[in-house]
Amino acid sequence: MMYGWLWRHLPGPTLVRVLISLVLLAAVVAACFAWLYPAIAPHMPFNETTVGE
Repeated sequence: MMYGWLWRHLPGPTLVRVLISLVLLAAVVAACFAWLYPAIAPHMPFNETTVGE
């Protein structure tokens, strides 16, 4: 449902829409790796390892 809405609102022919979608996807992934994942990493339980103790 959301993807259909996004597709209908992107400008241009199909090839341009595909390229814009790929750029948007890359931006979201980059934002997740740059800000989201580092922010939540200290709160994740797998950071407390017991190997070697």
